Amino acid sequence: MIRTMTMEDYDGVYELWTKIRGFGLRSVDDSREGVARFLRRNPTTSVVAVEDGRVVGSILCGHDGRRGCLYHVCVDEGYRRRGIGKAMVVKAMEELKKEQINKVCLIAFTRNDIGNAFWNTIGWTKRLDLNYYDFVLNEKNITAFNEVRF
Repeated sequence: MIRTMTMEDYDGVYELWTKIRGFGLRSVDDSREGVARFLRRNPTTSVVAVEDGRVVGSILCGHDGRRGCLYHVCVDEGYRRRGIGKAMVVKAMEELKKEQINKVCLIAFTRNDIGNAFWNTIGWTKRLDLNYYDFVLNEKNITAFNEVRF
């Protein structure tokens, strides 16, 4: 079942995130408080997949009023290749369309072969005409990667 994510899902979502090899978790943004802040700002666009009574997939999805963005798209390894990822993406994009958002972006690590293959397979276009830049405002928001194996 694919449905809107709520804070009641946080423990199951966080547990899923920690099981995905190569997944990067930010100390502030991915904390309970950080996710609560994100969901308050974007109450209808993030989704979870629930099977067998537990969270097996999730997407944090939000927008700035102009462009949507997908974050932390993942499916438990034991539930992959069953259409769950694509169904979650479709649900998140339907919610963005309801809010009159016309374009969606995401970031995938270049060495994440599984993720990049997924996005290419479901029709997303890799941008070659721009550079992506970051500027850190909070040095305490450190990214730690689960045992890396892309």
